[in-house]
Amino acid sequence: MTEKRINRELIFLRTFAFSMAIAIFFLVNSAFKSNGNQKFSEIDVERINIVEKDGTVKMIITNVDRFPNGKIKINDVYTNEKRKKRSGMLFFNEEGLECGGFIYDGKKNADGHSSGLSFTHDQYDGDQIMQLLSEDYQKGNERFVGSSLTFNDRSKNESQRTKNFEQGTPRIMLGKSRGQRDGLFLFDAKGLPKAMFYVDKENKAKLDFYDDKGNITASFPENPAK
Repeated sequence: MTEKRINRELIFLRTFAFSMAIAIFFLVNSAFKSNGNQKFSEIDVERINIVEKDGTVKMIITNVDRFPNGKIKINDVYTNEKRKKRSGMLFFNEEGLECGGFIYDGKKNADGHSSGLSFTHDQYDGDQIMQLLSEDYQKGNERFVGSSLTFNDRSKNESQRTKNFEQGTPRIMLGKSRGQRDGLFLFDAKGLPKAMFYVDKENKAKLDFYDDKGNITASFPENPAK
């Protein structure tokens, strides 16, 4: 085999290898850029960011470790550093501001156990004004299981952009109270109870009204004379 022939074959092999590499690159690149839906039988992932074409994050599905809080920014806005990391989902509006979420947890602890679930909707550029909440916790031999739908008033001055979060004021709560009463509970602008329509621990229905100091001013049916 002459040297010239060997050189020709080497050139051919190099050209062939280069062409194959280019072809494989375009095939792989085209597969990932395909407009069609990709189908998976099963996928394990720690966090998924749903984004718009401009990169704005609209929803996050995450495990506990990758839950954003503290100094982490989403859409150039700092997340709430006071909240606990939990698995769940966070929602963001068209401006990239957080507007609600769905979180849950549950585990045994030194007292017994603690678990819960929360679905919330936020005031624009603020914190939650609606919350669907369930709780189940145990301390020693006592166990509390309850769920509620709560509507809150919030300050007009709070803002995610400035990390200014203030305590909300409950106004309406439907569900089981910590006093184990199931009913509808109404509060004034300061968060003080004003009216309660509920079923007590003895399975008796009651309607109570309260003054500004938390004293019952009227009740139906009236308490029987002792």
